[in-house]
Amino acid sequence: MENEKLVLCPICKNKTRTKIRLGTVLENFPLFCPKCKRETIVNVKQFNTSIIKEPDA
Repeated sequence: MENEKLVLCPICKNKTRTKIRLGTVLENFPLFCPKCKRETIVNVKQFNTSIIKEPDA
């Protein structure tokens, strides 16, 4: 079983520079994708990523 994984961009599905382990919990984390140049607020728990929708200003 893999102990570490790279977080995938929820928009373009490419690898980001953020590496997480099995027990890592991220809440309201600003995830930046170097390929599509977008920043997305995400929650990550046990390698499951969920996008947080924020209202536009």
